[in-house]
Amino acid sequence: MTRTNNESIQFKFPEDFWWGSSASATQTEGAADLDGKGKNIWDHWFEIEANRFFDGVGPQNTSQFYYKYKEDIQLMKEIGHNSFRLSISWSRLFPEGKGEMNEKAVEFYNNVIDALIAAEIEPFVNLYHFDMPMALQETGGWNNRETVDAYEKYAETCFSLFGDRVKKWFTHNEPIVPVEGGYLYDFHYPNEVNFQKAVQVAYHTILSSAKAIKIYKTMKLDGKIGIILNLTPSYPRSQHPADLKASVLCDAFFNRSFLDPSVKGTFPTELVDILKEEGYMPVIEDGDLTIIKENTVDLLGVNYYQPRRVKAKDSFPNPDGPFMPDRYFDNYIMPGRKMNVYRGWEIYEKGVYDILTNLKDNYGNIECFISENGMGVEGEERFRNEDGMIEDDYRIDFISEHLKWVHKALIEGSNVKGYHLWTFMDNWSWSNAYKNRYGFVSVNLEKDNERTVKKSGYWFKDVAANNGF
Repeated sequence: MTRTNNESIQFKFPEDFWWGSSASATQTEGAADLDGKGKNIWDHWFEIEANRFFDGVGPQNTSQFYYKYKEDIQLMKEIGHNSFRLSISWSRLFPEGKGEMNEKAVEFYNNVIDALIAAEIEPFVNLYHFDMPMALQETGGWNNRETVDAYEKYAETCFSLFGDRVKKWFTHNEPIVPVEGGYLYDFHYPNEVNFQKAVQVAYHTILSSAKAIKIYKTMKLDGKIGIILNLTPSYPRSQHPADLKASVLCDAFFNRSFLDPSVKGTFPTELVDILKEEGYMPVIEDGDLTIIKENTVDLLGVNYYQPRRVKAKDSFPNPDGPFMPDRYFDNYIMPGRKMNVYRGWEIYEKGVYDILTNLKDNYGNIECFISENGMGVEGEERFRNEDGMIEDDYRIDFISEHLKWVHKALIEGSNVKGYHLWTFMDNWSWSNAYKNRYGFVSVNLEKDNERTVKKSGYWFKDVAANNGF
């Protein structure tokens, strides 16, 4: 490890800060149909509509973490990780989503957890990352209340199997995304456009999270349990009252819908009022709201990539079109914004500070960490030097500019405990497959998924060693 003279470190973080990265099962493991793993919705969707995936690349093999986890964990150690977030594949552990457990999966996850701990990297384990078992999707997925029961059993099993060693648990990653993708905007299976189902799916997801937290607390395990939310500040175009109202309502749909029940145990009144007025309230059973109220998170993961900019609507929505959240706002493209042209996303580093400040001021300064932040770039091979290393200075700039704002929030009293990049190594990114690369480590799909540390990986090693830069 490279130690720098402390006087040259401008942005100093606490000694126990969590430095690492995040990944998910479907995007990295591969072995999608081996060793007893059941199908999930991604395996199924690729089978029936391979053309919807970039270059026709599906989730069967992805980045081979299933076989190469020992090598990968050594690389994590080499580039300074003290923590790493992974997810468990529900359909690997329970091929049908419930019922019989797959012992091969237990063996694999035990091996991964033990290898991380042996390398002095703390495992942060997430239970659900967009990967509904296909057998459960066939009976309605999150729209079906029985899926909540199956998830509860799955969570309890994971806590029993791994809770002696895993001390940081997360119920869901970005739970708004399957709602948007699967039931509003057609970018996840089952590709429905149905606002009523979207609301029910969101509600059942929140309920499942609270029920898992309740089980975890009942089991008296000595760790913490939380949720990971992609929080995207809704910036109004102007201070005009109509623009301000648009941003408040957009925020209620896309941020507070999960943030408020997860941290406060209640739902935003603005959102509830709209659902009642438009006739889209979910089916709520007796006792549900008490469970949600009494089982809030200990720890919040914050995923931040881009801001959301909104304005008052320019025109009335089509009265015959499907109901959508943007009935209450229009998206706004700010002139002069800084862009990641490959992903089509705005880069706005101050957004991470605004999120952390909001959590400090309005959410009891809950313990949190940046659980994802990153930059996907297409065609990174062109930045490979003669020694074979990808010189991704743009990624170093991206991370450091975000970390400066995290540091500002920290010194102003934010309870932020760490920073995890998305992601450790280049991975399969849902329908984008391998189009954009995000990792500290490049994966060469042509050469047996060969791993090579990028310039950003070595830079991060120094940051972690010095707790700053």
